[in-house]
Amino acid sequence: MRTLIALAAVILAVGGGIGVTSVTAADGVEITEWEVPWDGTRPRDPYVDGQGRVWFVGQRGDYVAYLEPDTGTFKRYDLDEGAGPHNLIVDDAGFVWYSGNRAAYIGRLDPANGEITRYPMPDPAARDPHTLVFDENADIWFTVQGGNFVGKLGTRTGAVQLIPVPTERARPYGIKVDADNRPWFVELGTNKLASVNPETLELTEIALPRAETRPRRLDLTSSGKLWYVDYAGGYLGSFDPATGTHEEWLSPGGAASRPYGMAIDDQDRVWYVETGVDPNRFVGFDPRTNTFTETTDVPSGGGTVRHMYYDAPRRAIWFGTDTNNIGRARVP
Repeated sequence: MRTLIALAAVILAVGGGIGVTSVTAADGVEITEWEVPWDGTRPRDPYVDGQGRVWFVGQRGDYVAYLEPDTGTFKRYDLDEGAGPHNLIVDDAGFVWYSGNRAAYIGRLDPANGEITRYPMPDPAARDPHTLVFDENADIWFTVQGGNFVGKLGTRTGAVQLIPVPTERARPYGIKVDADNRPWFVELGTNKLASVNPETLELTEIALPRAETRPRRLDLTSSGKLWYVDYAGGYLGSFDPATGTHEEWLSPGGAASRPYGMAIDDQDRVWYVETGVDPNRFVGFDPRTNTFTETTDVPSGGGTVRHMYYDAPRRAIWFGTDTNNIGRARVP
C-alpha cells in the first residue's frame, strides 16, 4: 500500500552552519562540524548523495534536510507532525527514503517537488521502522526495534514484507547487507547478531560469547567479516561468518565508553565513537594489526553520535550529534 501526500513546507536556510575545525596532527584525523540552524532537533544519520549534499533527518523536528558543505547552506523539507524520522538513505535517482519511526511508515521524498510517498507497515505491531539499507537490487531492508521485526520494502512494487525476530524484545537495530546480498543486523536487547536469507527469508540468530553483550551498530570489511560495537560493555567485536569465530577488544575508554555510531572505510579500518565520555571520542582500529590507531575528541562534545556514513570519494565519515551539529571526520 502506498499513500502520496504533498509536503507541507520547504524552508531554505542559507549560510546557517558555522564550521568548527579540530585537527589532531598526531593521527591526521580532521573533524569539522556545522551547526544546524534548527535548535534542539537532534540531527542524525547523514547520507551523501551523488551531488555531494549531506542529507540527514531532524528526529525531534520532523524534517529531512541537507547540508552543502562547500557553502554551509542548509535546506529543509518539513514532514507531517509526529513522523519522528530516525534514519534516511538516498537512491541513485536522488529520491530520499526515510523511516517514519513514530508513525509506522517508510517515506520517499522527491526533492524536486517536495512530494512524499508513504509506505505504511502492514502489521500494526511494526510500529517503529528504524534503520534502512539498500540491497544490490535497490530494495530496502530495515529493522523495527520495538516491534521486533526485520523487513523488506520493494522499492518498485511498494510491497512490504515483515519477518518476526524469534527472540522476544530483541530490539533489532543496526543493519547492513553483505556481498552476497544478505542482510545482517544486531539485536540490542540481547547478545545476538542475525541474518536473513534473501531468497527464502529464513532468519538465523547467532549468540555472541558474552551474555551481557549488547551490540548496537555493525559494519562489514571487504573479507565479509562483521564488526560491531558493544554499547553495554565497551567492546569492539568481530564475527567471521566463514569460520564462526569471534574476537573482542576493550575500547580505549573502557567498559563505560558506550561505543555507538560506527563506519568502515575503503582501507577496511574500523571507526566508531565512544559516547560514554565527554566529549565524545572518535576512535580508529586497524584489523590488519588488531590495534587501536586514533582517538580524537569531537569538538562540540557530541552529546551522542548515533550513526555514521563513510563517504569514499571525499575520504570522510559523516555523523550527526545531539549537540545539534553535522560533523565530518576526514581520515588519513
